[in-house]
Amino acid sequence: MTAQPLPPPAASALDLIGRTPMVELSGFDTGPCRLFVKLENANPGGSIKDRIARSMIEAAEKDGRLKPGGTIVEATAGNTGLGLAQVGLLKGYKLLLVVPDKMAREKIQHLRAMGVDVRITRSDVGKGHPEYYQDMAAAIAAKLNNAVYINQFENPANPLAHETTTGPEIFEQMEGDLDAVVVGVGSGGTLTGLGRYFAKVSPKTRMVLADPVGSILAPLVNEGKEVQAGSWIVEGIGEDFVPDICDLGLVEKAYAITDQESVATARELLMKAGILAGSSSGTLLAAALKYCREQTEPKRVVTLVCDTGSRYLSKMYNDSWVAEQGLADRKLHGDLRDLIARSEADAVTVGPEDTLLTAYNRMRQADVSQLPVMDDGRLIGLIDESDLLEAVERRDAEGRFKQPVSAAMTAKLNTLQAGQPLDALLPIFEQDQVAIVMDGRDFLGLITRIDLINYLRRAA
Repeated sequence: MTAQPLPPPAASALDLIGRTPMVELSGFDTGPCRLFVKLENANPGGSIKDRIARSMIEAAEKDGRLKPGGTIVEATAGNTGLGLAQVGLLKGYKLLLVVPDKMAREKIQHLRAMGVDVRITRSDVGKGHPEYYQDMAAAIAAKLNNAVYINQFENPANPLAHETTTGPEIFEQMEGDLDAVVVGVGSGGTLTGLGRYFAKVSPKTRMVLADPVGSILAPLVNEGKEVQAGSWIVEGIGEDFVPDICDLGLVEKAYAITDQESVATARELLMKAGILAGSSSGTLLAAALKYCREQTEPKRVVTLVCDTGSRYLSKMYNDSWVAEQGLADRKLHGDLRDLIARSEADAVTVGPEDTLLTAYNRMRQADVSQLPVMDDGRLIGLIDESDLLEAVERRDAEGRFKQPVSAAMTAKLNTLQAGQPLDALLPIFEQDQVAIVMDGRDFLGLITRIDLINYLRRAA
C-alpha cells in the first residue's frame, strides 16, 4: 500500500483546526447500519469548539467589536473556553471565562495553564439569576473596557462554522452518501449549522438529537412538551432553555440518554475502538446506536467525538468517582455497603512495614486523607493526615518519612457492621473520624462524610 504524502508544516496551530478524521466503528451492534464517528478531538484545542471559536473571533474582528489587545468574555462549559483561548491567545487577546462548578477540573487546569482568568459560578441556578454563568459573563463584560461578550448561544458565527466547514467535510468523507447525523445541543450551533448545510446538499440526511436525561430538549422535540429541567453530569450538552441559534425544527427525532448510559458507552468506545472521548460523546454514541438498531434497512450514520476524554480522567474514567455518582453497575445490598465508594478490593491501603513516605505518596495519588493498614489481608489499623503530620513533626528532617506506618497508625479502631443503620455513622463523624465497615471480622471499606452526602444526594 502506497503511503499518502504528509501535509507540510503549518504556520500556526490555527491552521490545524478542522479537516478532522473519520472512523467507521466495528465491534458494536449497529443493526443493519454502518456507523461512523468524526474525531473532533483531533482539533488542536481537543474539541469541536475550536471551529466556532475561530469563526466567532474572526466575525467580532471583522465587525469591529473586538479590537487589538481586547478581552474576550464568555460563559462556557469548558470546551468553548478552551477553543477561544486556543484561538484568542494566538491572536493577542485576553480571556475571561465564567464556568459552572460542575465542570471537570482538567478543563479548569488547562485554561489556567494558558493564563486564562477563570471565574467559577453555581451550576444549580437558572437563566435570569445573577450567578447563572451566562448572566454573570454578560454583566462582567459590560463593566470592562475594550471587552466583548462573545455569547456562543446567540452568535450567528457559531452555526456558520459548522455550515461552512464541518458539514462539507462530513459530506466529502461520506462520499455524498449520508442518511443521518446524530448531534447534541449545548449552544445549538452544531445542530443548526449541519442541519442547514445538509438541507441544501443532501435532503435525505436526517438530523437526530442526543440529549441527556434532565435536559428540556428531547421532550420538546418528541412530544412538544415543556418540562422542568433536571440535573445531569454530562458536560457540554443538554439545556434548561432553547438557545436563540438552536433550530429544533431541523430535528427528526430525539433520544434521552441517562448519565449511566453516557458514561458506559464512552468507556465502551475506549475499550472497543481505542478512542478516548468525553462524556457528551458517550451520549451521542449511545443515541446513534439506538437509532441504528431501530432501522429496518441499511443506513449510513455519522456522529461526533466532540472532545477528548483526557479532560475527564478524574471523573467518568475514574472508577471511584463513577461509583460515588451512583453510575456504576454494582450490586446494592440495602445496607452500609452501598455507601462505600472504594470496596476492600479497590481500596488504597498500606502495610505496617511500609514507610510514611509510601503512605504519603498513596494519599496524594489517590486524593484521600486516610488509608487502612492491612497485614496479610487483615485490618490492623488506620493512618490519616493528622497521624502522619504528628509523626513527621516529632523526628529530624532526615528520618521523618522513613518511619514505618506502624509507628504512626491508630490501632484502636471503632468499627461498624454492614447491617447497622445510617444513623450509626453520625457519632463517628462528630468525632472527626471515618467509619470502618466490617462484615463480621472481614474489612469491607471506609465511609467518609462525602460518601454519606453523595448517597443522600442520589436518594433525593
